[in-house]
Amino acid sequence: MTLVQLKYVIAVAGEHSLNEASKKLFISQPSLSSAIHSLEKEIGFDIFIRSKNGITLTTKGAEFIGYAKSVIEQYDILDAKFVSQVNLKKQFSVSMQHYTFAVNAFVELVKQYGMDEYEFEVHETKTHEVIDNVKNHKSEIGILYLNDYNRSVLTKIFAEAGLRFVPLLECGIYVYMWKGHPLAGQKEIALEELEEYPCLGFAQGEYNSFYFAEEVLSTYQYKRFIRANDRATMLNLMVGLNGYTLCSGIICEDLNGQDYCAVKLKSNEKMTIGYISRKDAVLSAIGEKYLEEIAKYKDKSLL
Repeated sequence: MTLVQLKYVIAVAGEHSLNEASKKLFISQPSLSSAIHSLEKEIGFDIFIRSKNGITLTTKGAEFIGYAKSVIEQYDILDAKFVSQVNLKKQFSVSMQHYTFAVNAFVELVKQYGMDEYEFEVHETKTHEVIDNVKNHKSEIGILYLNDYNRSVLTKIFAEAGLRFVPLLECGIYVYMWKGHPLAGQKEIALEELEEYPCLGFAQGEYNSFYFAEEVLSTYQYKRFIRANDRATMLNLMVGLNGYTLCSGIICEDLNGQDYCAVKLKSNEKMTIGYISRKDAVLSAIGEKYLEEIAKYKDKSLL
């Protein structure tokens, strides 16, 4: 296995075409195809599925590409520092479920480190994509939650993906709504009181299992339920329809504004917010710093 072969498969994965990748790499298509076949034979499995519609990654191939990208990135850093001696920016990427405090921690991180030496990526996305992004080296860290319902299933998925979960915050369950909601002035709210109002949840696409739901109490039979794809739509539905969602109770007015509030739900349910990372990787200094920023919200995670 050579660095050249790794660059070849990364290029093919990016172009989804041997022909387009060969043009980009300035080599002939037969030479590129031969190099990839040789690599696949060496590692003992197919990286790509070849069809008349193009080229796609196999499941193991997607995992291999993630590691290949990591190797090439580290090589480029070594080359830039000790051989070419050019300024190559370091990279930091984090994926997360829809948590404003996790976004806010990312904002603080960027402010502290600046963008002269680093390229930053933040992915606020579906649960399975948080897991896949960390598994495939797209993100160093993923932020999500576990509770009594999803813990055993997600823990098994983490183990199979070579990931570890580390707890950060222990939270009670809160009803998140706009301050004009008829129930917003109460100290506590029971689920029965919410029946006439739509519960809002983040859509999980083809992975719409209860285990991947970002909202706790996902198996409860809600009378009215609406799924949304992003936080801005969710906030609009709260105002327009008196909708609500269930959350950790950690509020970041800097991002969502001052028109929303969190009221304690009458429930003993708990959620553990934590991070996932690859078992075979040591967290970077900037990754550790990001987790320190997340930990600052511990005092705000009221049980």
